[in-house]
Amino acid sequence: MSSLTPLAERLRPKTLDDYISQGHLVGKGAVLRNAIDSGLLPSIILWGPPGVGKTTLAQIISNTLKRPFHILSAINSGVKDVREVIQKAEKSQFFGTNNPILFIDEIHRFSKSQQDSLLGAVEKGTVTLIGATTENPSFEVISALLSRCQVYVLNSFSKEELEQLLSGAIKKDEELKKLKIKIKENESLIRLSGGDARKLLNTLEIVVGSLKNKGAKIEITNQKVEDIIQQNLARYDKTGEQHYDIISAFIKSMRGSDPNAAVYYLARMVEGGEDPKFIARRMLIFSSEDIGLANPTALVMANACFEAVTKIGYPECDIILSQTVIYLATSPKSNSSYQAIRNTRQLVRETGDLSVPLHLRNAPTKLMKELDYGKNYQYAHSFQGNFVDQEFLPEDISGKTLYEPGSNPKEKAIQDKMRLLWKKKYGY
Repeated sequence: MSSLTPLAERLRPKTLDDYISQGHLVGKGAVLRNAIDSGLLPSIILWGPPGVGKTTLAQIISNTLKRPFHILSAINSGVKDVREVIQKAEKSQFFGTNNPILFIDEIHRFSKSQQDSLLGAVEKGTVTLIGATTENPSFEVISALLSRCQVYVLNSFSKEELEQLLSGAIKKDEELKKLKIKIKENESLIRLSGGDARKLLNTLEIVVGSLKNKGAKIEITNQKVEDIIQQNLARYDKTGEQHYDIISAFIKSMRGSDPNAAVYYLARMVEGGEDPKFIARRMLIFSSEDIGLANPTALVMANACFEAVTKIGYPECDIILSQTVIYLATSPKSNSSYQAIRNTRQLVRETGDLSVPLHLRNAPTKLMKELDYGKNYQYAHSFQGNFVDQEFLPEDISGKTLYEPGSNPKEKAIQDKMRLLWKKKYGY
């Protein structure tokens, strides 16, 4: 099997109907599916983790629309390569619904000048850009290019979709069909995949290749998979499969207040050449999500770290990263801010657009004043302690507690203050 095209490549779907997952984008009636069916495809950026079908989707779009398809990888392509593709597109005289598709893999690795070189062609419609990225395009794609593209988020495969891929591989692949394969247990295959379809199929291929000479029947169990797939955890590849495992362990070590483990995983990323801005950005998110009001200075510290590593870079910025990691790992923890916005957004989705109380509404016109907009509003600074007991929430959710202080000294002080101000209203 090793001499053949890899299993993941052999099973790459050719049409949208064969494309598993991302139903929110390409299912019947979904937004991207409608754009493809109409032939009016804008330039787009596909954002999602590895192995969720970004490249495959781009190829299917090109085949469906019957357009020329050019692929560039941001790792080994430069401005010259971009210009060559654009010049070819200009000479082809295909515009509008027939213009070529330029697919750029890992577009987040393009420099500002490389991204700038795309602007004119995208704006004029000389090419339709499809960019693929595993990083948040808001941070990694220049605003001028981002404003000319629609961003679509691709999700990791669900367990059911991964099981569907395994089943389909055994039934459809010409090589695997020749073998008597039974997947008795699939938990290890799915766990090792991490939601990455390519990794799942590669793992299956390795396991089958190891077992096929040990008998006519191949029975796959969790133990056999674990025995065969010996992951080298000492290795870190920022473009490969370890990337998400290491950053996950890094975040969880800081959340668990273990500075030793956190610095260890930091070192793994630094030694692997991980972008320091990526590390700093994750710490910036962590400072609010997992520390928050237990130590508000953590956000300031993490932001200063991000600014510093952006200016300094390697090798010296590893000291700044280390200082910040240790500070965050040893800080008191609270996810109260995280929970507050998550719970409140869910409440908003459930309750819809509730009416804002009249006394809180702005009244810039005479008519609005006649309708009692702003009437009886009490200006807090006109009262002792800069506080007056009045209603701020819509009537339907009056008294609803949406922020629950965490059990740490700073938030206990906040809770005491809220109890003093609001008495029993919010249950503080």
